Amino acid sequence: MDIRAQRDRWERWSLRLARLPLVGNLGRQLARVGYKPYTGDVGLARHFPEGYRSPLARVHADRLEIGKHCYIGDHALLMNEPDGGSIRLGDRVFIFEHTTLLTTQAGSIEIGDESHIQPRCQFSAALGSIKIGKRAEIAPGCAFYPYNHGMAPDMPVRKQPLTSRGGISIGDDAWLGYGVIVLDGVRIGDGAVVAAGAVVVSDIPAMAIAAGVPAKVLRFRTADNTVSKISSGD
Repeated sequence: MDIRAQRDRWERWSLRLARLPLVGNLGRQLARVGYKPYTGDVGLARHFPEGYRSPLARVHADRLEIGKHCYIGDHALLMNEPDGGSIRLGDRVFIFEHTTLLTTQAGSIEIGDESHIQPRCQFSAALGSIKIGKRAEIAPGCAFYPYNHGMAPDMPVRKQPLTSRGGISIGDDAWLGYGVIVLDGVRIGDGAVVAAGAVVVSDIPAMAIAAGVPAKVLRFRTADNTVSKISSGD
C-alpha cells in the first residue's frame, strides 16, 4: 500500500471517530496531523458528506444547516443569538479561519454552493438577511452589515435602536476583494467584481467592476474579456 493510500485510510478512520459525541474533537485533531495550517487540511472535507470542522472552530448555533462536504476552519465562529435566525451553508462551502457568522434580532445568513469565505470576514446579520450566491469568492477581511445604528443627538450611539434599509444580497460568481464592506440594503449582481477596500452603499449591477468609497461602477466585464466604459452620470 502506497503512502497516499495509507494516509487516506488514516483520515477516514479519524473522521469516523470524529462522528462520536465524546471523542469528536480528538478524531478531527488526528485527521489533520501532518497538514499545514490555513488551507492545508481543506481536503479532509471530501471524505464524508458531513465535511470537516476544525477542532478549534466554535459552533454555537441551534439553527444551523450545513450542506455536503463543507469546511470550517480554525477559530471560525458560527453563532445565533436567542433571537437570531438561521445560518445555512450550501454544499462544498469553505469558511476559513477567524471568520464570524453571527445572527441576532431576526437576521439570517445563507451562503450558496461552492462559495469560499477567506479569513477574518465578519457576517453580522441583524434585522436583515445576508445572502451569498453560488461560487462567490469573498477575500479576507470583508464585512457585511445589514443594519445601522441610529444617530439621534440626544442619546449615546450604543443605546440607540438599530435600523435597516434591508438585507444584503451577493450574486452568483461575484468576487469581493480584500477588506470590502457591504452595508444594509445593498444588492451586488451576478459576476460582479468589487475592488479591495471598497465600501458598498448602493447596488452594483451584474458583471460590473466597482471600486472606491463609496463604491462606484467603473466598467463592465464582457464575453470577449474586454471592458466597456459607462457614463458617470455627470
